[in-house]
Amino acid sequence: MLDGPRLKIDGGIPNRLDRVVEAVGNLEHQGYDGGWTAETSHDPFLPLLLAAEHTSRLELGTNIAVAFARNPMIVANVAWDLQAYSQGRFILGLGTQIQPHIEKRFSMPWSHPARRMREFVSALHAIWSAWNGEAKLSFEGDFYTHRIMTPMFTPEQHPYSVPKVFVAGVGEVMTEMCGEVADGHLGHPMVSKRYLNEVTVPALLRGMARSGRSRGNFEVSCEVMVATGENDAELAAAMTAARKQIAFYGSTPAYSKVLALHGWGDLYAELNRLSKQGEWDAMGSLIDDEMLSAFAVVGPVDQVSAALKSRCEGVVDRVLPIFYNASRPCITAAMKEFRQ
Repeated sequence: MLDGPRLKIDGGIPNRLDRVVEAVGNLEHQGYDGGWTAETSHDPFLPLLLAAEHTSRLELGTNIAVAFARNPMIVANVAWDLQAYSQGRFILGLGTQIQPHIEKRFSMPWSHPARRMREFVSALHAIWSAWNGEAKLSFEGDFYTHRIMTPMFTPEQHPYSVPKVFVAGVGEVMTEMCGEVADGHLGHPMVSKRYLNEVTVPALLRGMARSGRSRGNFEVSCEVMVATGENDAELAAAMTAARKQIAFYGSTPAYSKVLALHGWGDLYAELNRLSKQGEWDAMGSLIDDEMLSAFAVVGPVDQVSAALKSRCEGVVDRVLPIFYNASRPCITAAMKEFRQ
């Protein structure tokens, strides 16, 4: 169990640049602790420059930036600059993506994802150490090599610490590696409280023990799907949307072990079959109330804050609720009690 600071609440930052300033202003005004971008149809780093310029307190991070679509030197550079410009508020959240996207969308190599990510994080710290004048750059690994750093290519030092590095992981191998080398873990929405308690946290603790670190110096971040509404119709629509999202996640191999832990292993094969036929509505209908409650907070607006806290406190350090079909006033009302 986690004893310490209060549970932090985070929000999403849109990747469309024309929407960033208003969004981060609202997050900071409403008392959120952090804001995250995602790498989907837009670059995840550019919005954070605007976010840093128009906020003074909010922690800002990527959840996630695709590590294997880049190399450690490129990522070290942009993270260094965002950390300086935000005055120490930047968190570098990295993820692997999956093999078909790395090879066929980004045209980059894929192999040994956990080992490669471990080396990626180690290379980042080697580069940052060189820029801080702590050691000559001489990093040689199985996947990345960085041995040249001249004054022309060394950025100016700044008074802030190097960025915290969070790593996303669902499987035990990646999660354990995260506990060993990263500063925090980024959880996926398709993770139940049971999976978090029985698989994720024990793996993180094994990794921390291997590197001699304590739980108090590590942050566990969790995304939680939320289905709520200010009336029965809105709640029903949100529940339907959440069921479809769970079904989509459940149709992919990465989350088959999550389903299997609950005894729903056979559901993966059926969801996967239907996804290949484009039967998205039919997939959602297979997610019953028990499954919905396992992966999402469900209920009226006035119950959301308590349910989120119950789901996270004692294990999770920060939570990013993901609302389905909810208006801004609905979200504000649902989170009002949480932020008090």
